[in-house]
Amino acid sequence: MTDTPIGSYAPDFELPGIDDTVHHLARYLESFRAVGVIFMCNHCPYVRLYLDRLKQIQADFQAQGFTLIGINANDAIQYPEDSFENMKTFAASNQVNFPYIRDVTQDVAHCFGVQKTPEVFLLDTNGLVRYRGQIDDNANDPEAVGVPYLRNALTQLLQGEPVSVAFTEAIGCSVKWRQ
Repeated sequence: MTDTPIGSYAPDFELPGIDDTVHHLARYLESFRAVGVIFMCNHCPYVRLYLDRLKQIQADFQAQGFTLIGINANDAIQYPEDSFENMKTFAASNQVNFPYIRDVTQDVAHCFGVQKTPEVFLLDTNGLVRYRGQIDDNANDPEAVGVPYLRNALTQLLQGEPVSVAFTEAIGCSVKWRQ
């Protein structure tokens, strides 16, 4: 397991998406001012709690040059609900409005040093990690959010300001590593 600390370059990747195309981080960095890499899966209750908020963040910021990229690295042998086919079903039934891709080998997840689902890495256009951690401070109740960490970091980044809170401890399910 390696790690991707704040201010370091995110590991590049080429991974298959549920849209049957290959997704290459470098291509996203060429096209967007900011990229949010969100490690997620189909079965995690925390991902399900946050999914509508993630879709809203994508909708609110995409016109400013932002995209989320969902990556599922969970072992689909132990957790068949997280298989590639089930990712397609999950994305369609939940109307996911951002790319959802599969890290079958778990190499990308290992390189990022991800521990939880959901855990987000906000990258600037150069591929540097500017924020890492939780989406906000209240998984259970969107109305009770006190600090929208990802929204705040994204707003600051897109305005050319330093990100005031660059790291929070992600809360969620553990990544399901292969045995």
